[in-house]
Amino acid sequence: MLIYDDIFHWEGFGGRLRLASGKCLLKMFDRSRDDTGGVVLLKPVVVVATDLVDSKMTVRSCCSHIATIVTREHNIAPQRMQFVEHYPETVYGEKARKRIPQKFDAVELVWKKGVALHPKWRPVEGPLLDFLKEQFRSAKS
Repeated sequence: MLIYDDIFHWEGFGGRLRLASGKCLLKMFDRSRDDTGGVVLLKPVVVVATDLVDSKMTVRSCCSHIATIVTREHNIAPQRMQFVEHYPETVYGEKARKRIPQKFDAVELVWKKGVALHPKWRPVEGPLLDFLKEQFRSAKS
């Protein structure tokens, strides 16, 4: 179930300089509210962040910071959340003949005292990939 779908702004570091401030499209899903066919999900909350063209910072460069803020602001237990970066399909070239397919990367984070650290990326696979593709396909329609 989609529980959040909006532009998410984050404050950076450095006081008034606001270094690393940015924004992204953020979607949050609580899969524990869906019919999972009796399967217990270890990480039922899926947070998907997508870069916005007019943001000064990328999600990839600030994913730990974003994940930390999201868990605090939305009262999410970090061990129950899967953070995912989404890269929409890109079409380019003469007459838009070339295409880079949509991509989802899961971000594994180490949590220490409520702060996300040491991100490691891997492609999303299996049932979670199917779920995300369906959610983003239905969002286009």
